[in-house]
Amino acid sequence: MAILSIPRKRFEKDIGKFNAEMENKIAMFGTPVEAVDSDKIDVEIFPNRPDLLSYGNFKNSFLAFSSRKGKTGLIKVKVEKPENNYSVIIDKSVEKVRPFTACAIVKNLMFDDEKIKEIIDIQEKLHATLGRKRKKAAIGIYPLEKIKLPIKFEAKKPEDIKFIPLEASKEMNGRQILSQHPTGREYGFLLENYGLYPVFTDANNEVLSMPPIINSHKTGKISNETKEVFIECSGFDFNILKKILNIVAYSLAEMGGKIYSMNLKYGNKTVNTPDLNPEVIKINLDNVNKLLGLQLKEAEVNRYLEKMGYEYKNKSVLVPAYRVDVLHEVDLIEDIAIAYGYQNFIPEILQVSTIGEKDKKEIIKKKIAEALIGIGLLETSSYHLTTKDDQIKKTGLNIFNAIEVSDSKTEYSILRNDLSHYMLKILSENVDVEYPQEIFQIGRIFHQGNKTIEEKEHLAFALAPGNFTKAKQILDYLSKMLNIKLDIVNAKEASYFIEGRVAEIKFNSMNIGYIGEVHPQILNNFKIKMPVTMLEINIDGILEELRSD
Repeated sequence: MAILSIPRKRFEKDIGKFNAEMENKIAMFGTPVEAVDSDKIDVEIFPNRPDLLSYGNFKNSFLAFSSRKGKTGLIKVKVEKPENNYSVIIDKSVEKVRPFTACAIVKNLMFDDEKIKEIIDIQEKLHATLGRKRKKAAIGIYPLEKIKLPIKFEAKKPEDIKFIPLEASKEMNGRQILSQHPTGREYGFLLENYGLYPVFTDANNEVLSMPPIINSHKTGKISNETKEVFIECSGFDFNILKKILNIVAYSLAEMGGKIYSMNLKYGNKTVNTPDLNPEVIKINLDNVNKLLGLQLKEAEVNRYLEKMGYEYKNKSVLVPAYRVDVLHEVDLIEDIAIAYGYQNFIPEILQVSTIGEKDKKEIIKKKIAEALIGIGLLETSSYHLTTKDDQIKKTGLNIFNAIEVSDSKTEYSILRNDLSHYMLKILSENVDVEYPQEIFQIGRIFHQGNKTIEEKEHLAFALAPGNFTKAKQILDYLSKMLNIKLDIVNAKEASYFIEGRVAEIKFNSMNIGYIGEVHPQILNNFKIKMPVTMLEINIDGILEELRSD
């Protein structure tokens, strides 16, 4: 969890005296107090509300919720049209290393040490949370007076990128920054495997930054004299970048800033950011009352939504552009519950007339898991949702009927079609951990049926470094332990595997999966340097047969 540290004097000046009642109110808002002393108040911010990592956003939201001095309802921020040369040219060279950016300009700022510290704090906390430690997104803020527009975002050979990094005293090239600068050493793994590094430059060809590593000391350091700033957010998911930019823009607007949009030129396509227009989500009063077990009137729902920073209009809700967590009507109903007050719900004992027992399928799955753990494999767990990059692009699979989430707000936009790609993803995220690495997972995968989505229970395991003999021994052990017969038949080829180094697994004469050595190209796509042996089987038939015994 991220912590928002608020100077106690500032809190009590802006919000009110901190006491037991105030602490309880903060907890009821969904941001419990982690620690408090005479100097500061530490508030815990959960991952679903990164907008509250900004003190200004937290203050406005909490004041509205607590019905104190704050204004309830939707906070509207005007975005001015781009002025001359307010544009960023995105070169095709960044497509593989860091393909997207979202940008804005903010004027009319009056910085002091406290505000600069707050902005840096917001940056770093967004890097750690939504940005996944800068892997998914990185933010740069620059003094506009030191920059000549338009901006160019391109990728260059590291030896050709030369500038003085922030708080450094000498010029370095891109490769030297990764090996010699403290920030470069910390985040260098994000770029070291690429031949080209991304870089922002201005119209004078001055380097602004080398994202996601560090800004230039000359053009990338804001101070108390800075009145206007250029903001960029670069990464791999344009939707997330826009949301992060919106959070930063709202934070600067709360400081008195005036927001200007920029033209982002992706070849022949031009996109404008930021877009601070609220999103519209329909809400049904019957659904609200059914889910919460209440009998709220429309006027009450309106009041509770306003307390949480929304605007209710024509049975729809206007959602602030910085609320990355609101994806569905259910999210709005959750906020209505928070505004109503969880302490006001009356607990009731359920009238249950049946006695529950464990599903035999679950007992068998647990038995399989315990057996694999017993011989040294590590159990893993992954999301039902996955990314097109991991499931399709890196594996080379042609999934024509991938089940996509409608209007996904994140890169996790499709239901997983297998467990194998997640096995490889987990190995790829642990390349610096000691080997051997032997992992498994039992979970559901999804296929598009004729009319409905078909769900199947799969088992997968991966061994790195690969050892086909050991993999077969594990399969034989499972077969003996479950008292079932699994046949292994030579297979010429199968997805993921090297041709001729893969076998088909059959149960009751039915093909249920494959075991084999993963193709080097797929390993390379996942940046795995060790050979990997992998198995994935459909265990639905096995579970059904064992359950009926």
